[in-house]
Amino acid sequence: MGKILRINAKEKTWEYQELPESLVGLGGRALTSKMVLDEVPADCHPLGCYNKLIFSPGILSGSPAANSGRLSAGAKSPLTNGIKESNSGGFISQKLAKLGIAALVVEDKPEDAGFCMVVINKQGVEILDASDYEGLGNYDLMEKLWAVYGKRTGVMTIGQAGEQCLKAASIHQADPKGRPGRAMGRGGLGAVMGSKKIKAIVVDDSGCDRIPLVDPEGFKAANKKWVKMLRDHPVTGQGLPGLGTAVLVNVINEAGALPTKNFRTGRFEHAADISGEKMVENIQARNGVVAEGCHPGCVIKCSQAYNDKNGEYLTSGFEYETLWAFGAHTTVKDLDQIAMMDRLCDDYGLDTIDTGVALGLAMEGGLIPWGDGDACIDLLKQVPQGTGFGKILGNGAAFTGDALGVDRIPVVKRQALPAYDPRSVKGVGVTYATTPMGADHTAGYGVTANILGVGGSVDPLKNDIQVELSKNLQIATAAIDAAGLCLFVAFAVLDNEEGVPLIVDMINAQYGLSLTPDDVIKLGISILENENEFNLKAGFTKIDDQLPEMFKEKFPPHDTQWTFSVEELQEAKNYNA
Repeated sequence: MGKILRINAKEKTWEYQELPESLVGLGGRALTSKMVLDEVPADCHPLGCYNKLIFSPGILSGSPAANSGRLSAGAKSPLTNGIKESNSGGFISQKLAKLGIAALVVEDKPEDAGFCMVVINKQGVEILDASDYEGLGNYDLMEKLWAVYGKRTGVMTIGQAGEQCLKAASIHQADPKGRPGRAMGRGGLGAVMGSKKIKAIVVDDSGCDRIPLVDPEGFKAANKKWVKMLRDHPVTGQGLPGLGTAVLVNVINEAGALPTKNFRTGRFEHAADISGEKMVENIQARNGVVAEGCHPGCVIKCSQAYNDKNGEYLTSGFEYETLWAFGAHTTVKDLDQIAMMDRLCDDYGLDTIDTGVALGLAMEGGLIPWGDGDACIDLLKQVPQGTGFGKILGNGAAFTGDALGVDRIPVVKRQALPAYDPRSVKGVGVTYATTPMGADHTAGYGVTANILGVGGSVDPLKNDIQVELSKNLQIATAAIDAAGLCLFVAFAVLDNEEGVPLIVDMINAQYGLSLTPDDVIKLGISILENENEFNLKAGFTKIDDQLPEMFKEKFPPHDTQWTFSVEELQEAKNYNA
């Protein structure tokens, strides 16, 4: 089941260790969260020497399973001060798995100011001086690293935001074309990597054998059904490849749940201008790419390459949440300006959700005008310069709101809410409040049943059944993250009774196990229990599992309000009920 590679950032040393019995069988989020709980003092400073940054490929990563190339990163978050797991596509998950590495752990903290980089291959590990790369953005850095190490290597980097240890800093992986569009974005993990003075990690699996399969024929049969299920589902087979996640802009706007002008209304009058339909129209007119995968083996292909008006590449991985954060939330309606903001965040290494919400709060606080895309871009460009306003913005929405004296700050555990208003998509609102991660839609995507009719239908405007919906989705999502699977497989899995059994069949065929779907549920529960245990030790209480008071306001067009009590929300954490 692999080994642990430990990098001591202070001593510039490395060693391999056998996986202890307590970690055998775990991968992805299951492994990172367990190791953070076991090895990181919950009361430590997130940027100090006692925090650890842990990467882990999923249980299925490196195998032929479709959409199994997600890499999990875990640590104590400098943004929330609680546990954090964030994951992304790219090359590294599959390459670590082929190298037999179940966990890559970066620990301690250097006393000197210089950055280094880590190169991992079949021959061993090198920890090299990275002073030549300091101050570079992710685009230039990835291009230079591929020029040295080859285009078949996995590359993971931080930009200038991570170097400054800003709380909204992200970690970026090169996509299959060498662009930094795949981000482990939420929770400020780029700041943790920056605190360890690691500028880049390069992983090369040249010469490695394929992942062994105990039952190759059984795996092949299960994976064939798995691929067919993903391609046949209307969301994973049509909607996401056709319009990317931006397919949701018009859908959520029509539902009256697209948070506009800092969560004041659920409809944006210019939604069509920032929609997936408009994005694809521009891509096709400018000879971009409508659909491409974020890692080898992806069959959903929800990413894209967006070109500017001159037909030159501008950005990729142009997500719904990004379009919303820089668009409806700030009332900016120019898609090219939004694309530029996305590019800058990928280059500087910033979470687009927290940064977009922070820009809206800069407008709320009077620093820049509402709807002024040029002012947003100018403010963003101050981040790599290290100016005062650049540092304020780069530390995320909560920090920006506090600095500007704003009282309507849409965060939970100091992490910004994403692109669905919790008053009119109440299932995801329960997730925002109760996930150990801080406000995070991916932790339990209640939009499925609330809006899309996937996995059943639950009225998004009423409180009924929302707690149970969120709880079940949080459990399932934790297990999917442990497997290294893309979250979007959940659309097909929720609508197909063979979905979970097929995941189990692939795991059993790979490892020679006899797991059942019940074991998957138990795994999801154990992950959440570990994460909540860490947060409890870090000082979190049930009072932290609630939305800010701004959501007591009536929310047009449906005039909905957030009315869940603290006690009601705690039922979402009663996982065994």
